[in-house]
Amino acid sequence: MGRLARINISRGGVPKRAIETAEVSALGVAGDQQRELKLHGGPDRAVCLWSLDLIEELQREGHPIEPGSTGENLTISGLPWAQLVPGVRLRVGAQLLLEITDYATPCRTIWRSFRFRRYGRIGQKKYPGQSRLYARVLQSGRIAAGDEVAVVP
Repeated sequence: MGRLARINISRGGVPKRAIETAEVSALGVAGDQQRELKLHGGPDRAVCLWSLDLIEELQREGHPIEPGSTGENLTISGLPWAQLVPGVRLRVGAQLLLEITDYATPCRTIWRSFRFRRYGRIGQKKYPGQSRLYARVLQSGRIAAGDEVAVVP
């Protein structure tokens, strides 16, 4: 069982700022926008997820990273991140049901979060199990920071 540490949105770009509650639908987190719609957003990339535990590990490595600084919508703690792969479903709070669809490829817009601009540090190919994840929304719902997050069998 994990926890929803933060919900993050922006009007496009990074960093995304924290909000306490949000409605999430097949279109994504209400109030969140993406600048590059070819690479972000859409039904199979409606929500971007990442691990607070990995963010804290990167901070210990000396990276100036913070929750939301790499563009994730939901920052989650306490889940075995390397085991979250495409096809895995997550229940967030009482209503929201997500299905992981893909790994989010890091791009140069997040360079400020990494020492020596090494944003590839979170690429799935070179660092398996440390990437941000994209998810589709299977069941819309309202979520709040602190909600439980569980893998659904």
